[in-house]
Amino acid sequence: MTAHEVPSTLMVDGFRARRSFGFGGLSRTATMIAAAVLTADGLIATQMPLSLLVTLPLTGAFFGLAAARRHGMSALSYYWAKVAWKRAARFDATSYRRLLLPHPYALDLPGVGASSTLIKAHDPTTGRSVGVVHDRATGYMTVSTLLAPGGSLMAPTGAVQSSLRTWASVLDAMSTDEQVKGASVTIQITPGAGEALGDDVKARKNPGAPALAKKVIDDLVRTTPRATASVAPWMSVTVDPNATANAPADLAEQVAEALRVVDSLDLSGTGTDIERRATDVDLRRIVRSAYDPEVFNARDKEFEELSWSECGPQAADDDWETYAHDGGVSVSWVLREMPRRPIPYSVLLPLLAPGRYQRRITIAYRVLDPMEGEAVLEREISNAHQRAQATAEVKGRAKWSQRADAQRAEKAAAQVAGGAQVVDWTLMVTVTARSTADLPAARQELARAVKATRGIRMRPAYGAQAAVFAAGLPLGYSPLVKD
Repeated sequence: MTAHEVPSTLMVDGFRARRSFGFGGLSRTATMIAAAVLTADGLIATQMPLSLLVTLPLTGAFFGLAAARRHGMSALSYYWAKVAWKRAARFDATSYRRLLLPHPYALDLPGVGASSTLIKAHDPTTGRSVGVVHDRATGYMTVSTLLAPGGSLMAPTGAVQSSLRTWASVLDAMSTDEQVKGASVTIQITPGAGEALGDDVKARKNPGAPALAKKVIDDLVRTTPRATASVAPWMSVTVDPNATANAPADLAEQVAEALRVVDSLDLSGTGTDIERRATDVDLRRIVRSAYDPEVFNARDKEFEELSWSECGPQAADDDWETYAHDGGVSVSWVLREMPRRPIPYSVLLPLLAPGRYQRRITIAYRVLDPMEGEAVLEREISNAHQRAQATAEVKGRAKWSQRADAQRAEKAAAQVAGGAQVVDWTLMVTVTARSTADLPAARQELARAVKATRGIRMRPAYGAQAAVFAAGLPLGYSPLVKD
């Protein structure tokens, strides 16, 4: 086995996108709309036959856009989103400027974080303060846990297998807990940590050391800031404290219930070390340094004096493919498609490698309860067989890709019958450049990292840059969590 090979026992698969059944490549909803539009065209034509000269071309163009694909989505959805974004940009709805206004919520965070507020709570189990993000719109609460950076590339195969099984148990616990609405794991990589290491080496260097040793150390110190980074991982869990038989009476009891639910998720044995629950200062640092990377290494005292609204940007512009904010310009990409073949457990390693620009990699989860997961898979099996049957009736045989898709759906159902869980998940990556001039290089670095995964396909978050940027932060927002 070479250094690049992974044992078959450490290969993972089972990734599959949901696909509804429709006619001619359309989704089920688009097919129903098509049937309604064609019926309306026919009714109108009974009174005005010449109207078909107008309605049929328009209907054909509509169906063509709905069936065509653009960046992994229907062309109709893509262009509709672009028109909606241009309309919002025309009314300056994509720009944010923080102003001191008399309105009580005028200083809230922008965009999807506007309904969030930070609560400083006391955890009686540890005796420390804990930061809890409360969503005033939904009542959900998000608790983040700081993790110690580490890895399992040097660990024995048995240890990695045990970690994967334990993580599966954590997901299983989420599926049976109605209060857990979703979770996400984020790893933030900030380059430049080697500068502090260089200062430490300089202070400890022996003046009487051989010249060759000094030269080697100086070369390492000079190149280290480009080769190392500060790694900050954390896990955020979103909880509905009111989804219980005895609903909490006030905000204090809701916070206590949220902490109890998060404490019930045991991460020991998952291959990661728990550092501690994130405090309110930790959350302020993470959020503020995301918008302004220059303050990443500031002292805790500087963040203690910040209000939650001051952790956001002073100004921000949400463009179609970029997000400009206080300390730079960010580009966010989202998952388009996972490989249809088994992939190694270390497939995300190229994305986690240090680069020249700050990068955040977020995996968001929503674990379906067993009944919902089984219903989803049964529906997917039916849709897959119906697509294959429809193609066979038209062309004489089904496509091999359709047969393989049906087999994957059946395999997933067999795994669920054996105790596995169905998980809705997505991958989001954000890279931040300090200036617009560095943006092409940052985008190229991200594209190369995605390509190095050898199979994972991603695309820019068109028209949703600010939302995906916020989804990688402990703000309590997740695109998978339903209200």
